[in-house]
Amino acid sequence: MPSKLEMTLQLIDKANASDPKNGAEILYSQRMLTTLHAFEVDASEPLTLACYAQHVCRWKLARKDYPTGLNGYLTWRTELAKLHAGILADAMRVSGYADDDIERASNIIQKKRLKKDPDAQTLEDVSCLVFLSYYFDSFASKHSDEKVIDIVQKTWAKMSDKAHQSALSLDLPTHLQRLVEKALS
Repeated sequence: MPSKLEMTLQLIDKANASDPKNGAEILYSQRMLTTLHAFEVDASEPLTLACYAQHVCRWKLARKDYPTGLNGYLTWRTELAKLHAGILADAMRVSGYADDDIERASNIIQKKRLKKDPDAQTLEDVSCLVFLSYYFDSFASKHSDEKVIDIVQKTWAKMSDKAHQSALSLDLPTHLQRLVEKALS
């Protein structure tokens, strides 16, 4: 019989099974989990589950359905966090987690008290590291260097010192490394 953690991970995968991008969110979840295990070896179950569910059913709320500009973007991100938290809470409840653990995971995934809550900060760090490791090259190829530098600077500001050290140790292609260096200079 699977543990509560394993059962919840399976339920998140099941929720992501109808992803129109043919498994992109399941792959994202796996990358988040792998990166978390390398970054924070003693991660709690609520943090582990929040990382894994970071993008669960993300396609259900399309960015294009929200107003353009920063306010529209922030509204979309807030609604996504609530969606992810709700799906995660339901999966944890089905798996037999206590209400305290469910509430903790919900607060982490919504990044409540970012910079003050170490687990919420770890989730942010891991998501930034996953972006840099797996999605940065594709993003950079679609945008100007100025836009990429701006995004790296904004991403860097959200990260902890520990995540900065991890990011600096990534083996990025030369063109991306140069953009990171420009962003940090």
